This record gives sequence, structure tokens and C-alpha cells, in this order.
Amino acid sequence: MRVSKAKAEESRQSVVDAASHLIRARGLDGVAVSELMQAAGLTHGGFYKKFGSRDDLVQQATAQALARGRQRYTNLVATTKDDPLAAVVHNYLTPEHRDKTGEGCTLAALAPEVSRSDDNALHEIFSEELTAFLDLLEGVLSPQPDEAARDRAASTLSTLVGALILSRLSEDPALSERFLRASADAILSPPAA
Repeated sequence: MRVSKAKAEESRQSVVDAASHLIRARGLDGVAVSELMQAAGLTHGGFYKKFGSRDDLVQQATAQALARGRQRYTNLVATTKDDPLAAVVHNYLTPEHRDKTGEGCTLAALAPEVSRSDDNALHEIFSEELTAFLDLLEGVLSPQPDEAARDRAASTLSTLVGALILSRLSEDPALSERFLRASADAILSPPAA
């Protein structure tokens, strides 16, 4: 029986969705193709009809996760009248975000691994989304883009992602909370120059 193009695309998308979640939760090499297909409710045999390789799937899944994460914050900024930076910070640096690795920030979940990967396409995907997220933060920080706003956007993004990574790493709940709280305070109340 032939499967319609729409059904085939729906199946492919369910694999990308499952991979997006599982790869963020377990890492680039933490999930086998068979697990990804099972999580999508499909058999292992159809994988290569949908994807050229496992790397192809990883690239699609991470690109989707990065784009969706950025879109989420773009929407948050667009719908926040007062202090969109505070909205981003208070949405990002939360215990819920920390605890839901598979649903959270792809940069925090995978950047350390991607930086060591030899997958140039994956590096390019992350680099493009990194630039796009910096653009978003720069727009939040200043109506007129300039070097100072770009520097502050870079510092803000570094603080957000670093704090989330360290809060996930800490076995001490109080220290984990401190990374989140202190980083939010540092972004929202920077010391006077």
C-alpha cells in the first residue's frame, strides 16, 4: 500500500520531533536510530527512506529545535510591553527550564558537544542560530544597533546559556538555584560603568 506524501511528511516530522527532544535530553550520540524511530512510533526500516543519514536527522532536529526556541523568545519579546529583557531572563533562568533538558534551550543542551564535533553542517546551523539570537537580544537592548549593544547581547547570551549549563551540572540544589538567580540579577542589574 502506498503512503501519501502528506502521511510520509507527517511521519518524517514525527521522527524529527522525537529526535529534537531526545538529542537535547541525552546528547548527540546518546540515542540510537532505532530508539528515535520507536519514539516516533515507526519502524527502524523506514529510516533511510526519510533521511540520508543519522547526521542528516541530527542536523534537521537541531535546526528545528534552535529555530523553535528562537521563535519562542521572539514571540515573548513581541508580546511583552514592559521590559522584554526581564521577560526573556525570567523565562529562561527558571528551575523548570533547567529540569526539562529535552524541551529546553538547544544551545545549553548541545553547544559543548557541537563545539567538539567535526560535523561542519551542524556547526553552521548553530552559528547561524547563534547570530539570529544575538540579533534578537541586541534589538531588545537597544533601538539602534551598535557595538555596545552587540557586546551586551553577547554578554547576556553567554550569561544565560552558561548559567543554565552550570545550574544543570550542580548536584547541590542551593548552588543550582544560585546560578540562576545571580545570573538573572547580573543581567538585569549590571554594575554601573
